[in-house]
Amino acid sequence: MSVSCPTKVGLPVKDGRVWFGPSESVVDLPNLIELQLESYRWFLQQDVPPRERKSQGLEEILEEIFPIESFDKSFAVEYLYYDVGDPVCSEYEAREKDMTYAVPVKARVRLVNRRTGEMREEDLFLGNFPLMTERGTFIINGTERVVVNQLVRSAGVYFKVEGGIPGKETYMATVIPDRGVWLEFDLTPANVISVKIDNRKKVPVTILLKAFGVASNEELMALLGYSDRTASILEEEEGLRGKLLAESVYDAAGNLLASKNDRLTKETMERLILEGVSSVRVYDCDEAIAVTLDRDPTRTRDEAVLELFRRLRPNEPVRMENAKELVRDLFFDSRRYNLGRVGRYKLNKRLGLEVPPTVRTLTLDDLVALVRELIRMKALGLPSDDIDHLGNRRVRTVGELMQAQIRLGFLRMERMAKEKMSILPDLSSASVRDIINVRPIAATLNNFFASGQLSQFMDQTNPLAELTHKRRLSALGPGGLSRDRAGFEARDVHYTHYGRICPIETPEGSNIGLVTSLSTYARLDSYGFITSPKRKVVEGRITDEVLYLSADEEDRYYVGIANLPTDEDGHILEDLVPARHRGKIHYVSPRELDFVDLSPKQLVSVSASLIPFLEHDDANRALMGSNMQRQAVPLVRPESPIVGTGLERKAAVDSGMCVLCKRRGVVVYVDASVVRVKTDQGVDEYRLINFQRSNQGTVLHQRPVVELGQLLEAGDVIADGSACYRGELALGRDVLVAFMPWEGYNFEDSILISERLVRDDVYTSIHIEEYEVEARDTKLGPEEITRDIPNVGEDMLKNLDEDGIVRLGAEVKAGDILVGKVTPKGESDQTPEEKILRAIFGEKAKEVRDTSLKVPHGEGGKVIRVKRLRKVDGDDLPPGVNEVIKVYVAQMRKITVGDKMAGRHGNKGVISKILPVEDMPYLPDGTPVDIVLNPLGVPSRMNLGQVLETILGFVAYHNGWKVATPVFEGAKESDVFELMRPLKEKYPDLTDDCKITLYDGRTGEPFDAKITVGYMHMMKLIHLVDDKIHARSTGPYSLVTQQPLGGKAQFGGQRFGEMEVWALEGYGAAHTLQEILTVKSDDIVGRTKTYEKIVKGETIGDYGIPESFKVLVKELQGLGFDVEVFYEEGEEEEGEGEEEVDLFDSTSEGAQDLVIDEVELRDGFEFTGSEGLEEEGEEIEEGEEDEDF
Repeated sequence: MSVSCPTKVGLPVKDGRVWFGPSESVVDLPNLIELQLESYRWFLQQDVPPRERKSQGLEEILEEIFPIESFDKSFAVEYLYYDVGDPVCSEYEAREKDMTYAVPVKARVRLVNRRTGEMREEDLFLGNFPLMTERGTFIINGTERVVVNQLVRSAGVYFKVEGGIPGKETYMATVIPDRGVWLEFDLTPANVISVKIDNRKKVPVTILLKAFGVASNEELMALLGYSDRTASILEEEEGLRGKLLAESVYDAAGNLLASKNDRLTKETMERLILEGVSSVRVYDCDEAIAVTLDRDPTRTRDEAVLELFRRLRPNEPVRMENAKELVRDLFFDSRRYNLGRVGRYKLNKRLGLEVPPTVRTLTLDDLVALVRELIRMKALGLPSDDIDHLGNRRVRTVGELMQAQIRLGFLRMERMAKEKMSILPDLSSASVRDIINVRPIAATLNNFFASGQLSQFMDQTNPLAELTHKRRLSALGPGGLSRDRAGFEARDVHYTHYGRICPIETPEGSNIGLVTSLSTYARLDSYGFITSPKRKVVEGRITDEVLYLSADEEDRYYVGIANLPTDEDGHILEDLVPARHRGKIHYVSPRELDFVDLSPKQLVSVSASLIPFLEHDDANRALMGSNMQRQAVPLVRPESPIVGTGLERKAAVDSGMCVLCKRRGVVVYVDASVVRVKTDQGVDEYRLINFQRSNQGTVLHQRPVVELGQLLEAGDVIADGSACYRGELALGRDVLVAFMPWEGYNFEDSILISERLVRDDVYTSIHIEEYEVEARDTKLGPEEITRDIPNVGEDMLKNLDEDGIVRLGAEVKAGDILVGKVTPKGESDQTPEEKILRAIFGEKAKEVRDTSLKVPHGEGGKVIRVKRLRKVDGDDLPPGVNEVIKVYVAQMRKITVGDKMAGRHGNKGVISKILPVEDMPYLPDGTPVDIVLNPLGVPSRMNLGQVLETILGFVAYHNGWKVATPVFEGAKESDVFELMRPLKEKYPDLTDDCKITLYDGRTGEPFDAKITVGYMHMMKLIHLVDDKIHARSTGPYSLVTQQPLGGKAQFGGQRFGEMEVWALEGYGAAHTLQEILTVKSDDIVGRTKTYEKIVKGETIGDYGIPESFKVLVKELQGLGFDVEVFYEEGEEEEGEGEEEVDLFDSTSEGAQDLVIDEVELRDGFEFTGSEGLEEEGEEIEEGEEDEDF
């Protein structure tokens, strides 16, 4: 194959790829999992010396909880600092022995007896805290888990307008603290400002203001910025109506005409004019304040506090001390009411305040500013705050989620410690362990990691799945939204998502829009808000200065796109350029621009930015494409894509699956499990993972890519992981595809493939299944792992060793024994012979039953590993378990009919036929194609990216290149068609749009039309037919309904539902229907007899009564109907030859032989209502109400 030099066609080469579009960036992509790593460092501060730790994470909680004092304050436990020890086991050990990878944390505390002044210091063990691995995961009980980041509404204040009729709107404000009661303010159309505290009854807002320290109405007016003035009643009569009097009004004789704080009405003013009063002093305040004060019955602060107490605790006696304590606890105790650092920041920002960030409770200034803002909003008719704006939503990362959870454990611990202090007789001699029980901390940690909604079983299908799982954002979970309550707005794409949250990558289904992914360049600021990088523009010139802006900050600027045409100095060449401002696109001059985007790919997530020609795909299909890349199975022979986007290396490296060199050095030893590199500081050893099972049953395996004597720099790839090739992500293989119909075998997205893909192991993958068995203590004695199994022939035991455990390398199939195990049987009535044997041999003849671990139906493979954990060896096992054995069975799965395949553009399908190579369509030079796709899958789906990828793949393959076409700034169609021209020498009939004449492999005839042919990166997905195909003849039944179970996991049957019954009824297939509804379902006697008759080869025929019919009868009897079934010969009168049948006695002949048809159902029942009950002596006494009917 001739290889042209890419520099001849003017294209740069980087990392072994030919680049279309810019290959260099002003700022490199950040470490894609730094979010997880940084957050955990923030929480534990493991590398910071104890005395230098900041008040954050665990340190902040310990400072908040301690000192713990006794009720009489005479004794206290004070906190000094905490120490983090070494991990209790290595990562490898944790995985091997099903342990948790954790570090012990000890707090240094001081016990102080305040009466005697005595002090002593002790260590308090707080527990083992799960430690994050350097790949951003946790190992909990041997399995890798990820804590997903939560996207929640930030603490702060939010304003809302309700009611659509102009002039009738209600203006509302809600103060959401980090913890504590919610305050809801509203300004109604009637001009009353009231407040709801913790969803209780409304009170005028002035009562709350007074409770916060406003002594009088004058002070309140001054705080709100209103002054008093002298006004003439005669001149301003209309304007004065509703105003508040600033001082009382008296007549000439000194009689009171109107009191201070009264509202001026028309009648009052007329009376004053009659008395000769021409002017009054009034407050120049908003009407809302005047109306609210008019509704406020209180005059002083104490009255306001008492009034609040009455409203919040209506059933308790009103006492001043209690009332003051309630207000103090609700608003001024930072442990009960805390805005949090973010809440204070948001409150200051929204209300234009400068309260110090250390003040985390509400202040009078906050409330006054809030009331003024409500009045301002009404006066100017301002809209509601947008709660979906990313300035109002923040991310809670691992560290913060752990902190919130662990705080609950510490509070429980504190409560128990205080109770203990009041019980202990002599506190002075007590140790810290006697006072403090740390069990609640361990319990909350365990609860968070093992069963919390945000701690998830890591998706380890391939490196991309692992990486995106760590970058996921979820709006669900504690303190977030719920699936049912989340509306359309919360799920929708918002303009602030640009460069922060990917608009493409989200699940299809009920979680759409609630589970999202972080964009490539996005970072979090110190408050948890998502920021996006922008390049500064000065006087129309783009500089290299990069700033990370939050959504709120970006709203203030005009931001241009990343790839504006510029000269060498960065001056923008066009006169008018598009710019974004608050979600709108404006055309402005370059001098008006404040910033431009850093890179076009900052819009999308890592998964979406791995799709070449994403800009030519419909968003719905791009979504499927980015989601399906995460389902690609690692192949035995991986290959990085010919057409990539340049992000393949970054994704593979940051996922943690590739092994990187830490320091410069020379390779001195290489084998499959270890690589040693000699450096100036010594020899670094890198251990490689070999054929380990991932969480999803795919294989984790690392292959060395270095040679002996090779010089390595820091950051070089030492070993490829699964689905990686030479340090790049390799999710599938590049195969030759043709877009054409073929005998209907690619109808409805089916895929036709060549036998070459099977024969050459192109799409072969290894899958490892884990089978586990426990040997427990039972009431009748311990279970035993043994080779001596009752009633099992030697041929079944041939693969077991002397302990009864399968040997390594054994090929096993369904039903084979993996681990022999026997369980003691319950003692039944013994025959005399058994009693003699028992007397002679003692325990030897004790009855046991076979409970061996067998390979499940439809599975099998080669035993590659056996893990044995025993209590006698000191392994940590659950109570009652003596031994756990895990057997790992691997199977090579070649691609087969029924497997699901997909490209990167949402073009998915199921394999319908595997065709011999010689029958596949072939190119003029004789090359057979590998895959035939349906051309009708392209136009309606609007994912043209797959066609462009195919064409560029064809060009690159024949030039011997691997290419990178970054999203939104990659190869243009014109570039691709230009590069294809030289290929016409090899393929003369190749058209400009890469169509070529194909020949039918079966006949050798050319096809009528020319066909698009090229190389496409196709993946095999984890939806494999081997895991789904399932059949059952007999199997387990449900205990309650006696119907077969459902699903492959339970070895269940196929459901024959109501609509299927209608179908058979429609065809009059009575016998088939009867069989399905009785012996194939829940007719217990009938199915046993049928099985016997099939075995004996006799005719089937005994259909009895289904269990569900008996349930129906019982239901009717439960409703008070007297239902009896009679088995009758002919049409005799009741009592003449009728024999009552006991439906619930399976030995009753009638119950077995009862044949149900329409006539018998009509005539064979007696239904008696309440009248029947009365006749049978259960009369309802007079005066009693008949409640049952």
